[in-house]
Amino acid sequence: MFALRSVCENDLEDLFELSSLVFFINLPNDKKLIKQMIESSIKAFEDPSEEKYKNYYIFVLEDIEINKVVGVSMIHAQHGYEQEPHFFLKIGQERKFSQSLNTGFIHGTLKLGYDTDGPTEIGGLVLHPDYRGSKNKLGKQLSFSRFLYMAKFPKQFKETIHSELMPPLDSKGNSPLWEAIGRRFLNMNYQEADKLSRENKEFILNLFPSGLIYQTLLPLEARDAIGKVGRDTEPVKKMLEKIGFKYMKEVDPFDGGPHYRAELKNIDPIKKFFEATVSFEKTKEKKHEFLITTEHEKFSFVCLKVKGVHKKNKLIIEDKHRLLKEGASIQAIPF
Repeated sequence: MFALRSVCENDLEDLFELSSLVFFINLPNDKKLIKQMIESSIKAFEDPSEEKYKNYYIFVLEDIEINKVVGVSMIHAQHGYEQEPHFFLKIGQERKFSQSLNTGFIHGTLKLGYDTDGPTEIGGLVLHPDYRGSKNKLGKQLSFSRFLYMAKFPKQFKETIHSELMPPLDSKGNSPLWEAIGRRFLNMNYQEADKLSRENKEFILNLFPSGLIYQTLLPLEARDAIGKVGRDTEPVKKMLEKIGFKYMKEVDPFDGGPHYRAELKNIDPIKKFFEATVSFEKTKEKKHEFLITTEHEKFSFVCLKVKGVHKKNKLIIEDKHRLLKEGASIQAIPF
């Protein structure tokens, strides 16, 4: 049995172990930073700041049988503000033509841009390898739990939801695009720059090339990485596209990973959000899967996957659950 819930202080060691399995700026392999992230998240769940950029929400998946956190996902209520802008490379084209030679070319271009009033960002989705491919769709549960939370508390988030997907990296976690561009201007490796950017983004604006970058001047492996996702990220990309996210022709300035966005109100599970009361009874009607949340005495947010029938203001569930009572008020999205 699994529990999806808001993070707590006791999750530190498990999250640190998870951080060693992937290279992810949103889940750094640094116990001190993870501890700070947990403390910040607990505060955001309990008393979110009116300055949205201060609010980070961490959701964890716990294997109850062994009391261990095996997955994590996150929301940053505002990614990009005056002191720490949201940086990106805008993908464009430039046409060149010579009348005397009767020859023309279309060049792919990249140009650094930034936003000081950024969108809400979803990210940091990590599932332990031993739990991938489960019939319970644990990765999807981790991802959709965030949409349920945003649907329940829409005023805590921006109107636009943003997601940065991981591109293909080599066996050492290096980025071909970074080697072709970033290292030439910043004189540090990809991991160092990515970690530094978590606390200081000034160097990006002042050291990164500000003019057009012609893709034709880049090595083939760097060009091939622009806007692409790694093999492990392909299911996330397909899921986002299915529920309304679109590729923005923007990529991460460090690694070329694609940026996807959708309006909060237009994300499919959020559009289908509803409130109801629980009813335990037998029914012959076709059952569907839902993610639901209800009040919990210990955690700010808990999320359960159930199978049932939604009829008017009731959610009919045959199988009883220890966290649910007859007549309990719930909020839900289709799963």
